[in-house]
Amino acid sequence: MPADTLVVLPTYNEAENLELIVDAVLEHGVRVLVVDDGSPDGTGEIADRLAAANPGRVTVLHRTEKRGLGPAYAAGFAAGLAGGAEILLEMDADFSHDPAVIPSLVQAVVAGADLAIGSRYCQTGGVENWPWHRRALSRFGNLYAGFMLGVSTKDMTAGYRAFSAGALQRLEPETCNAAGYGFQVEMAWRASLAELRVVEVPIIFRDRVRGESKMDTRIAIEAMALVTKWGLGRIFGRLPWRPNADRSKTSV
Repeated sequence: MPADTLVVLPTYNEAENLELIVDAVLEHGVRVLVVDDGSPDGTGEIADRLAAANPGRVTVLHRTEKRGLGPAYAAGFAAGLAGGAEILLEMDADFSHDPAVIPSLVQAVVAGADLAIGSRYCQTGGVENWPWHRRALSRFGNLYAGFMLGVSTKDMTAGYRAFSAGALQRLEPETCNAAGYGFQVEMAWRASLAELRVVEVPIIFRDRVRGESKMDTRIAIEAMALVTKWGLGRIFGRLPWRPNADRSKTSV
């Protein structure tokens, strides 16, 4: 990799996937930070074993309880920035995101993007093994988020992303309101408000084959409610977050 890249993997009950995904990610010359939310299935112990076997390449951040995807990523990003990472990449631990795309996302940031999104909905992107109703819900959610928030990004809910260190410092993920998958929408919206350079890299999203999905109705409702609240606030000039003008825009 042309820059020091840290892949942040949030985990909760991913014992079936963790060793396989970490091995696949390490093949691309990046470092891995596993952020485990006290998984009762032994995921944290597996992460510790992988860290011991790969000193300097794999580290673990243990959190005592399941507090949501957003706080897990915020904690991982803070640790990565403190450790000097130049590019921080987020992805799922269940192989829904193909590790082979890592170099493309990293290269997009190296070429000048502040945020590179692995997009299902740009040209040549797509999904596999989804029923029609899940495809429809995802499409509607992204169109609704883009409309309400005034953002042109096609895949606002995507969870496969690479940020420059400077972009993350400016976006302040630790102050995000969303705990679930709405965190992805909130970060994409903040990038738009901060006028960062966002590019979409096409990916094929594949549903997990091992373990149980963490998506549920409560998480979807939270995201939709927040998008509606933010959108109405935008219309009436009451933004919940504004970019800090004192922080310079920085890319790797």
